[in-house]
Amino acid sequence: MLAPWQQRAFERAVDALDSGRMGHAMLLCGPARLGKRAVADRLASHLLGADHDARAASLIAAGTHPDLLAVGLEPNREGTRLRTEIVIEQIRTLTGKLALTAQYGQARVAIVDPADVINHAAANALLKTLEEPQPGRYLWLVAADPMRLPATIRSRCQRLEFRLPPREEALDWLQSQGHAGHAAAEALDAARGHPGIADHWLRESGMALRAGVATDLDAVAAGTLAPSEAAKRWTADDDADARLRHAADLAATRATGLTDPTRTRRLTTWFAHANRTRDLLRTTVRADLAVGELLLAWREAMGESGHSRSAGGRGTRR
Repeated sequence: MLAPWQQRAFERAVDALDSGRMGHAMLLCGPARLGKRAVADRLASHLLGADHDARAASLIAAGTHPDLLAVGLEPNREGTRLRTEIVIEQIRTLTGKLALTAQYGQARVAIVDPADVINHAAANALLKTLEEPQPGRYLWLVAADPMRLPATIRSRCQRLEFRLPPREEALDWLQSQGHAGHAAAEALDAARGHPGIADHWLRESGMALRAGVATDLDAVAAGTLAPSEAAKRWTADDDADARLRHAADLAATRATGLTDPTRTRRLTTWFAHANRTRDLLRTTVRADLAVGELLLAWREAMGESGHSRSAGGRGTRR
């Protein structure tokens, strides 16, 4: 079942589709993990008749419906990892198939997810399809960061925007997913009201990871844990990016409500440093050195007055 905020987005799209107000191109945009792809898939099922055609429903469920096309990140040539961008060959293949006659009914649907990682050449190829729409052909782009798409593409798409739901609705949904009330509220607060992220953290031990990051930041600030030692721990597995995200958010949380402009400036600067380091981890830089430099900056930033409160905002005695 769709979450309540997903259902509302789906109903808006269906209303536009059924009333003839939906164009051939749509941009589903909003924060990651809010269910944009789930809505795109449900809308495709509606458009292709799966609501009343068992055969269409079974083909879609099996991923073999000939009129439902999808493009996403593919493995690299070595097959060792996923590419970081969608390339022109993928878009050319997609647009070629989209132009073919529908095998069932009168519609064909193409979904590009995540569309915000299309490279420049692929974006130019996609633009040609957007500029020359064909009847019964629908192209839906799913993007958490739509501003990374060229303006020429964004301007040719209708937007279906996803926003964070009200807190009580998010809490109710989290509890409907089997999470205890207190844990759901704590995770939702940590995720700044984002139910999808809160759900992910609760299922994948993300809150425990966050607590460990807070403990390490306190220890680095207090001088009881060397930045280099913490950096090796943070980069020893696949959770380095998640740890840096938690660290940046904990710094931002700690800065909230401060009246000391110097401390606020230090935390704001470090927050930006943490996010730059996340970007560096996607390059060939040595992760432990980059994170070690970040944590050394944390110790220096917090050295004079950062010991009276923990990184998570709790009062401590040292």
